[in-house]
Amino acid sequence: MSQLRWSLLILGVLFVAALAWWERRRPRQASGGLERAAPREGSAAPHESLPRLAREPVLTLPELRAREPAVPRSLPVIEVPAEHTDETVPAAPGPRERGEPELGDMDALTAAPPTVMAADPEPDASPWVAARESLPELPAAPPPVVQWPPEPQRRILALRLIAPPEERFPGRSLRQALAAEGFVLGEFAIFHKPDEERRAVLSAASLTRPGTFEIDTMDSQHYGGLSLFAVLPGPKPARQAFDDLVFTARNLNERLHGVLQDQEGGPLTPTRIAVLREQLRGGAAS
Repeated sequence: MSQLRWSLLILGVLFVAALAWWERRRPRQASGGLERAAPREGSAAPHESLPRLAREPVLTLPELRAREPAVPRSLPVIEVPAEHTDETVPAAPGPRERGEPELGDMDALTAAPPTVMAADPEPDASPWVAARESLPELPAAPPPVVQWPPEPQRRILALRLIAPPEERFPGRSLRQALAAEGFVLGEFAIFHKPDEERRAVLSAASLTRPGTFEIDTMDSQHYGGLSLFAVLPGPKPARQAFDDLVFTARNLNERLHGVLQDQEGGPLTPTRIAVLREQLRGGAAS
């Protein structure tokens, strides 16, 4: 029993000695690892870890001075044979000739102007004006022929194209719209739309009395609306004339953006157009 105790005691002493030796060696290993890792880190001593770069020699460029432009101070001249002229002329235009001319040059221009200037009687006239004046003038188109029957035999198909509320048609826009639809100012100082034989098929008068137009002052005036009408019997049958009247009124309305009405001032709806066409078939006009 005593021998077992001595064995355990010796083992305990050996264990304690080994543990103490191990604890003393661990700090040395840790410090040795840090000392080896220190040179790898660039932040510890960058000037010791990085090799010194060789300083390159400083290059000095030679001083450059801008030369003056190699332009001759005087223009070269070429002698012209005596049979042409006795004067000398410069071979090429210089910098001064591209800017303001010298006094001698101005005297030469005023004393002997070029041939083109002397040949042109009106140097300020535009070449387009001369070309326009040289073109032959076309004769004016003859006005439409108005052949209305006597009043007791007349039947009138009429529609209205009025301006939007609180607005009026500008005279220039009205004239251009009528011209685009083939209307020409003619007899009774109103517009007429002729056919192929220059016969008036449709007519357009102003809703403002007396209903006429002054072509000289039309562009500066304003109009409340138009009265578009066809007089029967005319160059075309009644139904064809009515269809032309409705078609032309719609085209004018697309250009002027007004309001279409029948002769009585009602809205010109498709139903109203059908009623008016049926009245023509029955021989009535409204």
